Amino acid sequence: MRRFLEVAGFLLTVFGVCGVVRELTGDWFSFMGVTRFLTEGVWFLEGREVFANIVIAVLGMVLMIVSERVEKRA
Repeated sequence: MRRFLEVAGFLLTVFGVCGVVRELTGDWFSFMGVTRFLTEGVWFLEGREVFANIVIAVLGMVLMIVSERVEKRA
């Protein structure tokens, strides 16, 4: 479980940061285009893509912090 949380947290952090960079550069930075599917398809996030990507990145960091507190099982 710990390893899964670490990997999921890392991926969410990377996707969030790439999404913020992509939004701020006006789609010039198209690397990790999966971030477009996380925010553009949701109707209540229209116009708030930067904020949504920041929240995704912070959620990833929180998952990585939580993974450190989970007991490692053999």
